[in-house]
Amino acid sequence: MTKATLAPVYFDPGRDHEFDEQLDRLQQMLGDLVAFTDPVALGSPITGADAVVFPQILGEAYRQVEAFRAIDVPILIITSEFGTLSMWDWEIKSFLAAKGVHTIAPYALEDARKLCRAVKVKKDLQNSTFLVFQDNPGEGFQPSIFKRFYWWEQEATDLLEQRFGVTIKRRSFKEFGAAAKSIPDDAAQAELAGKGFAHEGLDTRSLLSAIKIYMALREEADRDPSIAGMGINCLNESQYSDTTPCLAWDLLFQERGIMWACEGDTMSLMTKFLINKSFGTPIMMTNIYPFLMGQAALKHEKIPSFPEIVEEPDNHLLMAHCGFLGVCPGCYARPGAWTLKPKVLAIVDDNAHAIDAEMAPGPCSLAKLDPSLTKMMLMEGQLKGYAQYPGSDCRNGAVVKVKDGHRMMREVYSHHQCLITGHVERDLLLLGDVFGLEVVSI
Repeated sequence: MTKATLAPVYFDPGRDHEFDEQLDRLQQMLGDLVAFTDPVALGSPITGADAVVFPQILGEAYRQVEAFRAIDVPILIITSEFGTLSMWDWEIKSFLAAKGVHTIAPYALEDARKLCRAVKVKKDLQNSTFLVFQDNPGEGFQPSIFKRFYWWEQEATDLLEQRFGVTIKRRSFKEFGAAAKSIPDDAAQAELAGKGFAHEGLDTRSLLSAIKIYMALREEADRDPSIAGMGINCLNESQYSDTTPCLAWDLLFQERGIMWACEGDTMSLMTKFLINKSFGTPIMMTNIYPFLMGQAALKHEKIPSFPEIVEEPDNHLLMAHCGFLGVCPGCYARPGAWTLKPKVLAIVDDNAHAIDAEMAPGPCSLAKLDPSLTKMMLMEGQLKGYAQYPGSDCRNGAVVKVKDGHRMMREVYSHHQCLITGHVERDLLLLGDVFGLEVVSI
């Protein structure tokens, strides 16, 4: 896809050699990420720009508030030779904020570069498609659970499209599942022979079915280059397929960068897309089972108890999805901790598969967009290790500690959360600046 476009803005009169020198520096520091338009005077029409940048800020800003308010794209202030704001610019930045004008002033060159990537993601979404396969998501298996999910509401779809510019298309899972099954075995066998991935306990039929789903989804992506994300209502409409799409999501992400939505969860899909495409951050979707949920969580996962935690057990949670941690691409799993295994959940076909993978223990974050798509919840914590429960629906789940388990219980948006490697509050604040999202840290 093309680069994002930045419009350099100057005060008229006021463009001088300092402006031009700083613009030259910005082109050297950021030109690999963005394209610059010709400089534009503040107050003149700004067209075709994804964001504006002020290489120079002058006291004229105090008398040009309405011109700032007329700018309807992100406003960057990068005025130092080091790719950051100059410390003198806090005066004007705070004045504009008091007048309701939000500006973005990075204090490290890497932050400026991250902002440019986020602006590009915002632009790319205008020409991107999320393709979801489903028929009647409120029916099928376990409807008492699945009818409760917001991402299947037309309101959620409309809001995602309006807020981010993405196009969401839905097609029949029943028809897609039949098409995947119809792929000849010899074609699937040839495809499978060219893929190298660890697997355990899966017979030839299971492996061929897994690769057929991948081939069918790849064909969809070949037909429509705008597809940037995909999802399947793979659990409660699992009768339409003899397998699950876990392997396909891994392969399509690693080969083409296509983001995936387990259970067709477009809210999680957008959360992952924004964060991963802006910052390259390892991220996946899984379920949270807070220790504070007690028996309600234990019964669902068919486990007798949570792992024994001596210090602050109320701030801990178990994370698991479809029997293991969830769809963690091989590129994000710790070395030697990725294997394709037979399915665990009774809700899917006996021929289906799941991924048993582990992210490396250490600092981690959980994130999720709220239903209004104006907030991003963030919980920074520690991935402490893994817990195994043979014969349960949690054969290998992550144990995570967060700062405040009780506040999480009161405020969390969804059982689906996006697990991220590292602490990412600083990055998410940059993302919020570009997309107009309030980051709620708990």
